[in-house]
Order: sequence, then structure tokens, then C-alpha cells
Amino acid sequence: MADQPIGRLLDTLGFTADLDDDDMPTDALVILKVVTPEGRVAITIGASESMDWITQKGLLAGAAEITQGGYRENGED
Repeated sequence: MADQPIGRLLDTLGFTADLDDDDMPTDALVILKVVTPEGRVAITIGASESMDWITQKGLLAGAAEITQGGYRENGED
């Protein structure tokens, strides 16, 4: 496998993110489910160019917390 730009792929898959107009994204971590030509299912991770492993682990842990319903911003019920 070779690294490939995936912006158009994410658009094709209907990827969206909850962002306000004045938000400034700084890094991205994308987890993809892939079906190989042989029919095997795999997971691959893509990260923005400047992301270090510490940020990658932090985003992954944060995403896991959010998907499990455990994260709330200050002031939210």
C-alpha cells in the first residue's frame, strides 16, 4: 500500500464534521474501514502531515471518549 491523498474519498463517503464558521482545524485523524480485493476487511489510519504520535494518541483517546458518551464541554448538561 502507498500513502494517498484522501480528501476526495472523504467527500465521496459523505464525511462531515461539526464545525463553526470561525473554527480553525489544526490536525486530522481519519480511521478507514477498507475491503481488500480479496474480500478481507481491514482498518487503516491516516493523519495530517504535521501530526506527531502524541497528538494522534490524544485524538484517538478523545474520539473514543466522545463515541462512548463520556465527554461534555464545560457548561453542558
